[in-house]
Amino acid sequence: MANELENTPFKTAPLHWNAAWYPSCPLAAAADFDLVPNRSGRGPAAGETGQDDRLGPGDINNEFEGKPWAAPELPELSEKEPVEELWRKLTGEKIPEASVGRASSRAPVKKRGGLGRLLSMPGIVGMAAALAAPVIASAADGPRRPNIVIILGDDMGFSDMGAFGSEIKTPNMDAVARDGVRFVNFYTHASSSPTRSMLLSGVDTHLNGLGNMGEWTAPNQMGVDGYEGDLNDRVVTLPQLLKDAGYHTYMVGKWHLGKSPDKIPAARGFERDFTLLDGMGSYWDDWNFSAANPKSLYTEDGRYLTRLPKGFYATKTYTDKLISYIDANRADGKPFFAYVAHQAPHEPYHLPREWRNRHVGEYDKGWDALRQERLKREIELGIMPAGTQLAERMWFVPDSVLLAPGSRAFLGKKMEIYAGLVENLDYHVGRLIDHLKKIGEYDNTVFIVFGDNGAEGGDLFGLIAGAAGSRDNLWAAMHWSQTDPGAWGDPGSWLAYGPMWAQVSMTPFSQYKAWLAEGGIRNALIVSGPLVKRPKGSINRGTMHVADLMPTLLEVAGTSYPKTYKGKDVPPALGKSWVPVLEGRAESPRTDQDVLAWELFGNRAVRQGNWKLRWENKPFGKADWELFDVAADPGELQDLAAQRPDKVREMVALWDDYVRRSNVVLPNRTPYEALEKSLPQRVPVQPGYPPVNLKKQFVPPKDMLAEPKEH
Repeated sequence: MANELENTPFKTAPLHWNAAWYPSCPLAAAADFDLVPNRSGRGPAAGETGQDDRLGPGDINNEFEGKPWAAPELPELSEKEPVEELWRKLTGEKIPEASVGRASSRAPVKKRGGLGRLLSMPGIVGMAAALAAPVIASAADGPRRPNIVIILGDDMGFSDMGAFGSEIKTPNMDAVARDGVRFVNFYTHASSSPTRSMLLSGVDTHLNGLGNMGEWTAPNQMGVDGYEGDLNDRVVTLPQLLKDAGYHTYMVGKWHLGKSPDKIPAARGFERDFTLLDGMGSYWDDWNFSAANPKSLYTEDGRYLTRLPKGFYATKTYTDKLISYIDANRADGKPFFAYVAHQAPHEPYHLPREWRNRHVGEYDKGWDALRQERLKREIELGIMPAGTQLAERMWFVPDSVLLAPGSRAFLGKKMEIYAGLVENLDYHVGRLIDHLKKIGEYDNTVFIVFGDNGAEGGDLFGLIAGAAGSRDNLWAAMHWSQTDPGAWGDPGSWLAYGPMWAQVSMTPFSQYKAWLAEGGIRNALIVSGPLVKRPKGSINRGTMHVADLMPTLLEVAGTSYPKTYKGKDVPPALGKSWVPVLEGRAESPRTDQDVLAWELFGNRAVRQGNWKLRWENKPFGKADWELFDVAADPGELQDLAAQRPDKVREMVALWDDYVRRSNVVLPNRTPYEALEKSLPQRVPVQPGYPPVNLKKQFVPPKDMLAEPKEH
C-alpha cells in the first residue's frame, strides 16, 4: 500500500471507513460501497469489528473532537461519470497514470460505478478526509477552539491589581481586565493547596484529598479518605480531561498537591511542566525552610531535577519555560491549556534589585491611610458600592499614626518590596501576553487571572522555624540569615509584610489567608478572551467559585465532566459553568438558593444568597456562629446572629447537610490552637479611640496670650 500511495496526490495510511460516522458526507453517502482495508492488508473476517484501526472522530482533524460533522462543499458527483472525470472535479488535476483502472485489491467493493471505483482507489479516503478537514474546523466548530491560560498569583490580595483599586502598577493584568470582565464576588479557599485541589479537580476538598493541608493533618484525620494531604487518585483532573479532548497541557510554577511519582503534574495530565512541588520556596535557588526538608523539589516533564537551570529566578524562569512549550508545539495547530501557577507574590519576598525601589517612601503614610485610599478607588471604579465601610483593623495591629517615623519607614519598606514583587509578576505576565500576540494566538486565548486565597498575614517563618534552640530554628538562622533591610529580596533573606499590610491587600474585607472571613476566601477575578461577550472592562457581581473552572473550561473545550474515568467512578463536580455569564445570557451561575460551604483548620462557613454564616476559632472568631449580610456588609462588621436566630438555624441546617455530603471531619488539632494566648486580648477597634493619644496641643486665641506677672 505504501508504494501505491506514492502514486496518488493524497497519501494516507490504510483506513477503515465507516459512513455512519459522517452521514452528511456526499462521498460516503453516494458511493454505497464497503471500503475496508486494514493494517493486515485484508478485510475483516466474519464477526470482526476492526476497532483497533477504525477511523473515528478526531482522526481526521484535531479540531473535530466528536462534534457534528459538516459536509464540505464538493462538486456535484454522478455515479455514471467516468472515474477520470470524477478525479478531475475533485482535485482539478489529471488522474495519475499509475492509478487509472487500478482499484485496490484489498478493498472489496459491492458496487463499482465511476464513483465506487474512484473511492476504491488507493489513497482516496485520505483525499476525502483532507478535503473535509478544513470544513470540519470552520463549518462545524466555527472558530477553532480557544487556548486557555490560567494565571494564578500566590497570596495576591483582592485589591492588589490596579484594576481593583491598587496603587501598585499592574498595566498588563489591567489590560486583560479592560479586554474582559472583572468579577468581584469570586471565592477560592482559605489556603493554597485546598484552592488548587478544587481548581484542578472541580471536587470539594474533603473528597479530593485536601480535607486538610498535608502539613497540618490532625491526628483524627490521619488515614481518613479525603484527608490524604495530596490530590487523591479518586478524582480526574482538568488537564487529564482537556488532554483527552485534544489540548496540549502545560504547567509552570507551584504544585503543592503531592511529590511521589504518581502525584506529580506529569502523572495528573500535564504533558509538559516545570514545577516547584513544595508549598513555597526561594525565588533564587532550591533552599527550603526546615532541616528535615533542606531542598525544594522541582520536576521538569515528569523528571525530578538534580539542579535548577543557570540564571534561575522563579517568575522569569516559569515564563521562559512556558513560552518554549507553546512554541515547541505550534506547528500542529492544537489548542493549549496553560496553568501558570506563579510563586509570586508569596513570601519570602525575593526579587531583583532593580525592582525594589519603585515605591520608596510611598508607604510611610501607614496602612490605615492606604486602606482608605484603596477603598475610595474601589468605589470610584465600581468594584465596591458607595457606602462600603472598611473592616476593623486587626486589634493587635497598631495605629500607624502613633508610630515613630523610623518605625513607619521600616515597616513601609516591607510593603515597598511586596509592591515591587507584584509589579515584577505583572511584567512577566506581560511577556507571555506579548509573545502570544507576536505568534498570533492572543485573540484566540481565554485568560483567567486570580489569586489563590487571601493575602498572607500570618507568621509562616515562625511556624516553620519554631522556638529558639530548636533544630529548625538553627537551620533558619544559618540559611536565612540576611536580615538587614538592605538585603531584603536577596538570596538568603526572608521577608513577609505582616497582618497590617495583608489587610491592605484585602481591602475592604475582614481578616486574611487561613481564615474564613471574606478576607481569607474572596478574591479578584479577571476573565477575557473570545468566549467573553459582555462589554469590555465591565464588572459582574455574580457569585463565582474556583470549582466552577472545571465545568466552565470543559464546556469551552467542547467536552464534559464524566461520571466515570478509566473504569472508576469519580466524585461529582461541585461547580457550575460560567459560560452563560461570560456570554451575557446570565448574571450569575448561581441562584439565591444555591449553597457554598468551606471548612479549614476547624473554621467553617456557609453562603446562600447574600447571607453568610461563619464559625471561627478564637480569637479571630467567637467559637460560635456569626451571621452577616455580605452584600450590604462586605467588611463583616455587623453580626446579625442575635437578631435573626431563624436565619441562623436555617443556615446551620445547610452546614449540617454539607458535612454529611462532603465527608467533613473537624480536626482535633489546628496550627492556631495556641493563638489566643499568644495575642493581646481582643477588643473592638474604633477610629478615634482612645482619644488620649490623638488629642493635639491646645492653642489658645492669640488675643488671650499674656506674659506672667512678676508680682
